[in-house]
Amino acid sequence: MNTSKQKRQRKTRSVAEAAQILGIGRNQAYDAIKKGELYAIRIGRRLVVPQVALDRLLSGADRAA
Repeated sequence: MNTSKQKRQRKTRSVAEAAQILGIGRNQAYDAIKKGELYAIRIGRRLVVPQVALDRLLSGADRAA
């Protein structure tokens, strides 16, 4: 299976991957998670960002009306 196809099928992204998708630095992504601007799930010691949270953020659905 194609690597890029596998990434599209994944339900979560690492914080570094999410940062790259958003066009921000990794540290900015961690700050956004801490401030509640970017949703992440903690699994053990690891944080992952659900793809649906990224999709919602990028579509503008999280913006106040």
